[in-house]
Amino acid sequence: MPAAATEILRRKLSHFELCAHQAVEFRHKTTWLEDVELVHHALTQTHLNDIDLSLEVFGKRLNYPIFISGMTGGTDEVSQFNRDMAALAERWGIGFGVGSQRVMLRHPETRASFAVRDVAPDVLLFGNLGIAQACELPTDQIIGLAQSIGADALCIHFNTAMEVIQHEGDHDFRGSLAALKRLVSASPLPIIAKETGCGFGYEAGAQIASTGIEWIDVAGAGGTSWVGVETIRNRALRHLGEAFWDWGLPTAASVAELHPLKLNLIASGGIRTGLQAAKALALGARAVGMALPLLRAYVNGGTRGVDEFLEGFIAELRIAVMLCGVERAADLRPHHTVIGGELRAWLAERHPILKGLSTT
Repeated sequence: MPAAATEILRRKLSHFELCAHQAVEFRHKTTWLEDVELVHHALTQTHLNDIDLSLEVFGKRLNYPIFISGMTGGTDEVSQFNRDMAALAERWGIGFGVGSQRVMLRHPETRASFAVRDVAPDVLLFGNLGIAQACELPTDQIIGLAQSIGADALCIHFNTAMEVIQHEGDHDFRGSLAALKRLVSASPLPIIAKETGCGFGYEAGAQIASTGIEWIDVAGAGGTSWVGVETIRNRALRHLGEAFWDWGLPTAASVAELHPLKLNLIASGGIRTGLQAAKALALGARAVGMALPLLRAYVNGGTRGVDEFLEGFIAELRIAVMLCGVERAADLRPHHTVIGGELRAWLAERHPILKGLSTT
């Protein structure tokens, strides 16, 4: 097996192990969701059990506005994890994404570690490929990766910060916007733009929207730092890894910045509780995504551990929706929030839209 090929497989496994057991989160920067206060509505007039948390995405109905974000694939050691998590997503009625399928380009035999349709025939399934590979590959090959696992949509992930601090990382991202336009115009599958922990600002969101993409997973700062992961792996130049460990737009800021663009937003990056999810939905997200807390719940307690985590998470979200005085999670709006602290200062400095956010 070529050395480059074995290296990508080793990287997949080491990412999984490091995220499961090491301190890989942002050190000083948070999601800023702590700067969002939900407004209590004392005269709620519904039954808790009647609160509707469902969401329709790409023609499929989710029971809850939750996605298991793409984490891994490519090795036998993580294949069972993907299958267990996909089956769990099917059972709960939530979305599921696989990790980067780049490894399938060099190792077609690794497809089995991404193939989950036999255990999750109806789950809303997202494929996954990096923007650098999307720039290099022909459209049919890119779409073929997603279609080969029966995906309903394809995430194109942006991991620039992670790549440029590495000796051997992708350093050339010229043609990214053109690649997105090409994919959108030719793909039979919806394309989702996804960050990997640094978030999207208004300007990047506007450029992405110009391609015809309608969904963005903000994957903001405050959760897992992939610069940090690569620094721990010693694949980064140490001084660069330390300098950029906390780089990125906090998740709450990214959602608030993109909200005026009227895109469909998935808020991920440091989402750990149902109350945080409710705040993200009120800021303008349609759903939330999670990875690290589910990975660790699985490592510590198997699928039972993930079930217990989701039970608590969904109970929190349901109560938060009810206490805001609405009957559906989809009815949460920015006017259900009061924004303070660093998030308020950021938005006031970046765009004169804070007043609009609090009234629309």
